[in-house]
Amino acid sequence: MDFSAFDSKLLRYIIISVAGLVITFTILFFVLKKIGKNPNNILPVNFAHRIKLPLIFFIASVALRIGVESRVFPSGANDIIGHISTLMFIFSLTWFVIIFIRIVKKGFIRKYDISAADNLTARRVYTQFNILERVAVFIIVVIAVGIALMSFENIRSIGVSFFASAGIAGIILGFSAQKALGTLLAGIQIAITQPIRLDDVVIVEGEWGRIEEITLTYVVINIWDKRRLIVPTTYFIDTPFQNWTRKTSEILGTVFIYTDFHIPVDELRKELTRLLEGSKLWDGKVNVLQVTDAKPDVMEIRALMSSRDSSISWDLRVYIREKLIEFVQKNYPDSLPRTRVTINNDKIKQDTEYDKR
Repeated sequence: MDFSAFDSKLLRYIIISVAGLVITFTILFFVLKKIGKNPNNILPVNFAHRIKLPLIFFIASVALRIGVESRVFPSGANDIIGHISTLMFIFSLTWFVIIFIRIVKKGFIRKYDISAADNLTARRVYTQFNILERVAVFIIVVIAVGIALMSFENIRSIGVSFFASAGIAGIILGFSAQKALGTLLAGIQIAITQPIRLDDVVIVEGEWGRIEEITLTYVVINIWDKRRLIVPTTYFIDTPFQNWTRKTSEILGTVFIYTDFHIPVDELRKELTRLLEGSKLWDGKVNVLQVTDAKPDVMEIRALMSSRDSSISWDLRVYIREKLIEFVQKNYPDSLPRTRVTINNDKIKQDTEYDKR
């Protein structure tokens, strides 16, 4: 670089640019901060702080572009600075669009409370917007990187020769990226069809848990014992699984107990009703006790009850199982499971007489 070219014109440009950058940024930051404080505005309260860095890059790129067009830089540095200003402009504009997408998403979902008891609609909306946001950001970043690369003359010429052989390259790329593209498409399909949603209760690979995170390529399941099960999105398209909260969070719980045939079932049924009516875990809808099987040594009794969601159902089932067993122990101890042995006295007598001979 020819440092002798740094004349008074360039010095004036630097001073004016820095002053203009500071003044413009201060005014815009102050205005956006005021707008963000208005609760009726779509912009969030921290919008000014979130847009601070891309705003600096944007103003700086405009200032550099003005200097390039005015030719205040040395001839050798003019093209380089022009490319830098172009890249800064693309980078800041991409950042603006991503922030805008996230603001729009939060504006749509903020009226839905996912922590509410009946949060089916909220979970559906959160799932759709979270996945679609990732898709949009991915596409925008890819486009921005492509535009930035094409701004260089050498890369543009490489791109032309690349597209000339796009047929063979496309086939090779299709085979090599088939699984990755399939995973991305599965993520988009989940956002549209929604076989799962955030906070859904599912049984996957024999594990009970809740959907904690859904991305374009994988799903995180929070297992009941705090482990995390990471599953590719294609799993929920190709493999059968249980979703306990697909339409509603209400669920039926079952408790099986095994007793002797002498137990009075009606008394056990009354005790189940008493326990359910005295429990806050029961939603008051389903209360059934039936003999569902008779095996050679025991009688199978099933208690069926309803609750608001699967977590409460688990606690209710444990409570009812403990109390029913306790009721049988205290009131009908002879009706606990037992093994019967019948001794034939006539047969023993015959065997004894035979031995005496």
